[in-house]
Amino acid sequence: MSDFFKKRRIVVTGGAGFLGSYVIEGLQRRGCKNILVPKIEDYDLVKMDEVVRMYKDMKPDIVIHLAAVVGGIGANRMHPGEFFYKNLMMGVQLIEQGRLNNIEKFVAIGTVCAYPKFTPVPFKEDDIWNGYPEETNAPYGLAKKMLLVQSQAYRAEYGFNSIFLLPVNLYGPRDNFDPQSSHVIPALIKKCVDAIEAGADNIECWGRGTASREFIYAADAAEGILLATEFFNGPEPVNIGAGFEIKIKDLVEKIVKITGFKGRIQWDASKPDGQPRRCLDTTRAKKLFGFTAKTSFDDGLKATVDWYIADRKKLKK
Repeated sequence: MSDFFKKRRIVVTGGAGFLGSYVIEGLQRRGCKNILVPKIEDYDLVKMDEVVRMYKDMKPDIVIHLAAVVGGIGANRMHPGEFFYKNLMMGVQLIEQGRLNNIEKFVAIGTVCAYPKFTPVPFKEDDIWNGYPEETNAPYGLAKKMLLVQSQAYRAEYGFNSIFLLPVNLYGPRDNFDPQSSHVIPALIKKCVDAIEAGADNIECWGRGTASREFIYAADAAEGILLATEFFNGPEPVNIGAGFEIKIKDLVEKIVKITGFKGRIQWDASKPDGQPRRCLDTTRAKKLFGFTAKTSFDDGLKATVDWYIADRKKLKK
């Protein structure tokens, strides 16, 4: 490993969260001695004066902006205004103050939800403007996509080095399993484990199971982000993914098998499926900074289920 991170001060917004924990571990493996995490209790990054104070206190060389207000389809439908406003304001203000503080680099983390609803599969970065995002998460996706516009505009006018990465859906140990805000994999794992413990003979799943998704193990996504932080300094958006897709129906069957749930799967077709298909073209990340996801989906799912069951046991003690 190089010594790129060793003497730099790295602020990781969202560093106390799911993906952030893996990014911080990756920085520590690289010998970074100055990793700074603005906790929400200390800095509300939606407010400009607190963003200003964070920069003054932490004096970063590089900011990796992971912090976001996120959730699954249900949470996006319940809070479209909140998801738009808070994600937009955090990113826009962090980039602006990063410019004013002459930081070396800003790493803006976007979302696969920024892509148009009917993007040809696999999603290529050049297609990102060819339509409107899927309606249930469009406010979130568009708020994040504005950070790409800002990054490119600031590079053009001010020479500010801000890069924009598009991770696909994350999963892995330490994920959010709160049913009010979790994404599909932790939600399904929890449903199966809860049903086993309760002796239930069925679980209910949203939609028809025909939509497809791509998932990347969080530790792999963190590695891609850190490789981009060190080696990529361009204006173009870059996908961070695993390069495969799976239908939700097949995903449910995998999770049922791994958890050992023996009951029936009931599909509620009155609930939305979300975007019809999601799968990223990952050739740009490999070409520009040598990133390829390493964790097989089956291995990653098993590790996630095992962690969740062990964590539940710890909480019950």
